[in-house]
Amino acid sequence: MDFKNYNFTVTERFVRYAKIDTQSDPTSSTCPSTEKQKNLGKVLVEELKQMGIKDAEMDEHGYIYATIESNTKKMVQAICFCSHMDTSPDCSGTNVNPVIHKNYNGKDIVLPNDQSQVIKFSEHPALAAQIGNDIVTADGTTLLGADNKAGLAEIMDAANYLMQHPEVKHGKIRLLFTPDEEIGRGADKVNINKFDAEFGYTMDGETLGHVENETFSADGVSLKIKGFPTHPGFAKDKMQHAIKIAAQIVNKIPKDKTPETTEKKQPFMHPVAINGGLEEVEIKFIIRAFDTATLLALEEELRQITVEILSHYDKCSYEFVVTQQYRNMKDVLNTCPQVVEYALEAIKRTGVEPVLSSIRGGTDGSRLSFMGLPCPNIYAGEHAFHSKQEWVSVSDMQKATETIVHLVSIWEEKAK
Repeated sequence: MDFKNYNFTVTERFVRYAKIDTQSDPTSSTCPSTEKQKNLGKVLVEELKQMGIKDAEMDEHGYIYATIESNTKKMVQAICFCSHMDTSPDCSGTNVNPVIHKNYNGKDIVLPNDQSQVIKFSEHPALAAQIGNDIVTADGTTLLGADNKAGLAEIMDAANYLMQHPEVKHGKIRLLFTPDEEIGRGADKVNINKFDAEFGYTMDGETLGHVENETFSADGVSLKIKGFPTHPGFAKDKMQHAIKIAAQIVNKIPKDKTPETTEKKQPFMHPVAINGGLEEVEIKFIIRAFDTATLLALEEELRQITVEILSHYDKCSYEFVVTQQYRNMKDVLNTCPQVVEYALEAIKRTGVEPVLSSIRGGTDGSRLSFMGLPCPNIYAGEHAFHSKQEWVSVSDMQKATETIVHLVSIWEEKAK
C-alpha cells in the first residue's frame, strides 16, 4: 500500500467537519436530539457519493449508512466502521474555529482567542510524542470536536483511499455514522437488521496505537427524595428538607468510590445532576464498574445509604429507579478474538506499536456488541475531549486512516 505518495484528506475533512455545530442535547426527547446534527450528515452523504459510494444515505433519525462493495472473489465477512457525529454538551460547540499549530515545539500551547486557555506540556503527557508534528486545537472559546469528528474524517479518508486504490483487496465494508453518542443514545435507532455487517470497529479512542476491547458496565440511577415542607417560620421539629436530605446522601458516598479518586479498573458512583426544592429532589447518578456483579453491588450500596439516611426522617420517602445503559463489550469480544487480533496487526503494519487497553467509559461499540455486532474501539487520536483544551495530531489521524486500510486488507487475507 502506497501511503508515501497518497495525498491524505483527513485533516482538511476534519477541519471542515469541526466547524459544523453538532452538539447533542440530553434534555431533548427527539432522535436526533438536535436537528443540526443532520447538517453534518448531509455533508457526509454528499462526500461519500462523490467518492462513488452510491448507496450512501441518511435516515429520518440522522443515521448515515453506506457500503463499499467487496472487490475480491474470497468469501470475506462484512465489517463495519463507525463514528459518531455529535459533540459533547459539556462545552460549547458553536462557531468552532480550528487552529493548526505547525511543527509543534514541545512548549505550552496558548490558544489565541482566550489566552487563559493553555494546553500545558506538563499536564498533557501525550504531547511529548508530538514534537515536530502538526497539532489541531480550537481557538480557546469552544471545544474542538475531535471527539469524534477525527474518527469521522479518518473513516472518510480511508474510504476515499479504497475507492481510489482498487488493487487493495477487501470484502464488503459498511460505514455507520451515528448521532447522540455523547448522551448515551448513539445505538438507539440503529437498524441492525438492515445493517448486515458481522463485525465492527468504532474509531473513537484516544492515544496513538491503542485498541480498547473493554469498557465499563454502566447503569443510571434516578433517586427521588420526598421531603416534608412547612413554613420556615414554624418549621422547628416539623420540616424535613428534601434538599438537605439529598445532600447527606451524596456526602455519604465513600470518598474512594467517586471519579475524583479512582482510576484504571476501579469502579465509581457519580451524581451528575440534582433538581428540586424543599418538597422533592431528584438526584441522577451514573454507576460504573468493569463487571456486572460489582456494578450491582454499588447500586445496592447506594440504596442502603439512602435507606440509612431516610431512617432518621419519619415523614419522608424515596423512589430508587435503575436504568441499564450498557455492558462491558469484552464479554462479547472474548467469543471472537480475531476481531481484536486483526486490529492490533493492522496498527503494527503502520509502523506503530499496538497497545491493548480498557476504557473508563463507553462507546457506541458497547451497545452494538450486544446488538450482534462485536465492536472494539480503535484510537482516533483525540485528547482532552469535552473541553476547550481538546487537541488532535495530524500525524495520528493519518496513522488511524492507514490502520483502517490495513485492517480491511487483513480480513481479506485471512479469508478462504
